[in-house]
Amino acid sequence: MQTIHRSLVRAQFAAMDVIDHAGRRRERGDVPGWVLITLMTAGLVAAIWTVADTQLQNLFTRAISKVSGR
Repeated sequence: MQTIHRSLVRAQFAAMDVIDHAGRRRERGDVPGWVLITLMTAGLVAAIWTVADTQLQNLFTRAISKVSGR
């Protein structure tokens, strides 16, 4: 009975090792989510800035003039 139990425990550990190793191998080439979010945010900022450069400058100038009282 102990031999069967030991064999089952060894088989369970071997299966867990195979699953763990396969999971690590598969994740090796993945790009983390925070990298994608950072790149997408930078792309959106660049696109909005390109399209609305003049409007953003006018908005900033008006906001500063209201705060400084000029």
